Amino acid sequence: MTELTVTGTSAPDAGWFSLLKDGRPALIRRMGPEDGAALERFHGSLSPDTVYKRFFSAHPRLRPEEVTRFTTMDGYNRMALVAVIDDELAGVGRFDRIGDSATAEVAFVVADAYQDQGIATLLLEHLATAAGRVGIVRFEADTLWTNREMLGVFHAVGFEEERSFGDGLAHISFPIDATERFWDAVDERDRRAQVVSIRHVVAPTSVAVVGAGRHAGGIGHEIFANLVRAGYRGRLYPVNASGAEVLGRPSYRSLADIGATVDLVVVAVPAPAVIGVVDDAARAGARALVLITAGFAETGPDGAARQAEVVSLAHRRGMRVVGPNCMGVLNAVPEVSMDATFAPTVPAPGHVAFMSQSGAVGIAVLDLLGSRGLGLSSFVSVGNKADVSGNDLLRYWEADEASRVVLLYLESFGNPRKFARIARQVSRRKPIVALKSGRSSGGHRAARSHTAAAASPDTAVDALFHHTGVIRVEGLADMIDVAALLDGQPLPAGRRVAIIGNSGGPGIMAADACAAAGLALPELSESTQAALAGFAAAGAALANPVDLLAAARGPDYERALSAVLADDRVDAAVVIFTATMVTGPDEVRAAVARATAASDKPVVASFLGSGDAPPPAGTVPCYPFPERAVAALARACEYSEWRAAPEGTRVRPAGIDRVEAAAIAESALGRGAGWLEASEAVRLLSAYGVEAIQTVVVGSADEAAAVATSMGGPVALKADGPVHKTELGGVVLGLKGADEVRRAYDDMSGRLGSKMKGAVLQPMAPAGTETIVGLLQDPAFGPLVMFGMGGVATELIGDHTFRVAPLTDVAAADMVRSLRLSPLLTGFRGRAAADTAALEDLLVRVAELGADHPEVAEIDLNPVVVSPAGAVVLDVKVRVERPAPGPGPLERRLR
Repeated sequence: MTELTVTGTSAPDAGWFSLLKDGRPALIRRMGPEDGAALERFHGSLSPDTVYKRFFSAHPRLRPEEVTRFTTMDGYNRMALVAVIDDELAGVGRFDRIGDSATAEVAFVVADAYQDQGIATLLLEHLATAAGRVGIVRFEADTLWTNREMLGVFHAVGFEEERSFGDGLAHISFPIDATERFWDAVDERDRRAQVVSIRHVVAPTSVAVVGAGRHAGGIGHEIFANLVRAGYRGRLYPVNASGAEVLGRPSYRSLADIGATVDLVVVAVPAPAVIGVVDDAARAGARALVLITAGFAETGPDGAARQAEVVSLAHRRGMRVVGPNCMGVLNAVPEVSMDATFAPTVPAPGHVAFMSQSGAVGIAVLDLLGSRGLGLSSFVSVGNKADVSGNDLLRYWEADEASRVVLLYLESFGNPRKFARIARQVSRRKPIVALKSGRSSGGHRAARSHTAAAASPDTAVDALFHHTGVIRVEGLADMIDVAALLDGQPLPAGRRVAIIGNSGGPGIMAADACAAAGLALPELSESTQAALAGFAAAGAALANPVDLLAAARGPDYERALSAVLADDRVDAAVVIFTATMVTGPDEVRAAVARATAASDKPVVASFLGSGDAPPPAGTVPCYPFPERAVAALARACEYSEWRAAPEGTRVRPAGIDRVEAAAIAESALGRGAGWLEASEAVRLLSAYGVEAIQTVVVGSADEAAAVATSMGGPVALKADGPVHKTELGGVVLGLKGADEVRRAYDDMSGRLGSKMKGAVLQPMAPAGTETIVGLLQDPAFGPLVMFGMGGVATELIGDHTFRVAPLTDVAAADMVRSLRLSPLLTGFRGRAAADTAALEDLLVRVAELGADHPEVAEIDLNPVVVSPAGAVVLDVKVRVERPAPGPGPLERRLR
């Protein structure tokens, strides 16, 4: 899928696919001269009513010169986009710049058969994005005031419109700046379309398995057998070339022989035959495909080309694709009961939704869920993830009442910036637990800034998950442990934990685990300890941890746990039981279930020597070791805190000049990618209200001496050129007088030679805490903002944090306070608190610069000296690089 450009082309743009209201993909692409015949057919198909609403008259057949004009675009003053469904034009949208202004007229017409499917809105969204890239800031349109449908399109898209009426026409005018209101509206349309689209994958009304052979052991046969065994509630069709019965059911030689619409087609035939099946599926009215077949992108370039051809055909014919190279889909909800996988075991129905990029991991997790007594709502194995991805499934599971907890096994992100927006929304309602493989560090950068050196590939993932509230786990056991708690227990209101057991050692182990995980063990209230003393054996420990001693029976556990949960000092409880000859595990499990039945506080249990089997009653998760129970509880606490924290609002500070910043960056890019000169870097930051300490560029020792004299007082001399100046001898501080400055310049020039491109002089900064503020454009994740302890030892200290840009006010404040050494800024041991508000403002401005200008590849502000008087930037480094073409992070595009 190619990106729109500002230069004209004689051929249509390859385009991209977006979803209509009914969940079907539609191709959105740029119109070109080769579309002339298609445009004439499209125009000829329009009803008189549609023609009148578009052209305000009974428009005659298009003349040849009109066809030429309508299909010839320069991409700057004029552009038209078309929506294509099943290889025919379904809608046309265009803008025409008005004179030399930054305003354009916009207009649409949609085929009668596809009206009310959101085509006009899609075209308007993408036209606005394309127009914004060529300097257009406002759209205008005229429509009949009786044309409620088109007036509704302009209102629903989310821009701030202005309307005026006269002569039977409505004149609409609106800025096309993408505000939060606009993106919220785009999000809502995308969410609804995705839910409808994925419903055909996860809850289809009928399923055909192509390649369902007669003999056991074949993938197609086993998938069909699983569908039969699960009791699928829809219509089920086996398809194989022989037409022989499968498991006593009549089969069909082809999809066409079925003679009825098929909702979902599961494909388990050799790779060369898949393209033909896709075409047959489209003729059968299918809305989704699950491609079990391997031999596509995972095999190399030829396979990737075959995969692209298959997915493109499916999208052109209105179908979504799961896979290829996947193990299928499963919906355990009783009303569906669909197991279209070749997994050997399936958990009982429940509330855990699961997506896996790996079939083997999928099979393992399904088995683990079943062994832990956790029920499944639905499961999708996405395989090569050529189309349907985690973003699509999150949209569906957000709306799915059967799904309470979402598990993700991820090897890669298709569109991480879109994931950030979707996952953040979903996490506010339902927990997402993710296992992301691939934590290795990236290759060495040729010219690393401090920010780039600190940003490993995994840093971006951590920043993304922190931003979205996704619970990151380290392994499959960890994933299931956390899911078991979240599925059956309420979220903790705080970190105060009580421990109850029948032996001291495991209780101490649990207490140590709580301390390591940042959980508190408060002393129980006097009333609670008195209640415990009323039935506990002599010598029992009652303060916390509670040790009921080895003779404790089930009723003792029940009374103790009930008393502890009633204590206002306690937010959660850990129950530990070691089997003895006196009491068995079943008795204690039943007691725990009774005590927690009416509680709104989470409880986890560890039954030592009993494995991690679920309790026979209730929903309290059981773990084989206390440390695992505490680790799961700590994850739940972190997630609960994230959900309870205010979301914050994106800050757009005053004093930002985006046009000036773009001009500076573009001018620098004219010389090629690389580090800006010091004066350019300072001017670029200044365009976003980031002011560095007075900095004067000098080219000789005499010039340096003269500037130092004019500054008065001690100065700092810094080389202009090397990235890391200090270790190369490129920084000299506290110079007094012209002679010292002249000697220092000559000495520095001798040491650095050709690496020194001149120097800068600055007055010495006030005393304070040295910090670093940075920005890095990650090629997949977009702009990441860094804050850390700075100076020459920033990498040695390693005390830094990253967040996804742009920042909210809450995120900026959290960054400043999240370091190990953050107390140095907030009044550690009586020292004066620094101006953290100024620091937060600086972080927000750097984040906005990175979000607005992807060509700003790296920023290093190190050090930033923070004191009670403010935040002073002492050194500025900026690198620019032409960003790779691609869609915006929030545009409605399929993969």
